[in-house]
Amino acid sequence: MKTDIHPKYHAKAAVECACGNKFTVGSTLEKIRVEVCSACHPFFTGEERVMDTGGRVERFKKRTAAAATGTSKKK
Repeated sequence: MKTDIHPKYHAKAAVECACGNKFTVGSTLEKIRVEVCSACHPFFTGEERVMDTGGRVERFKKRTAAAATGTSKKK
């Protein structure tokens, strides 16, 4: 390897998830913050979560119900 061109490698980089889970990995960064990890991701936990921001799910369900009945607001 050439000298002075590679970033410093941290064998025990601390990873902190938004759920509070902490673990270590090898990385070029000392501290890593993530939003989702294997402790809180629905694929790994087996639970389904709907993250509804601003009632988007309800608006979608209302539109699909209106489309199924044939009524629509727009004309």
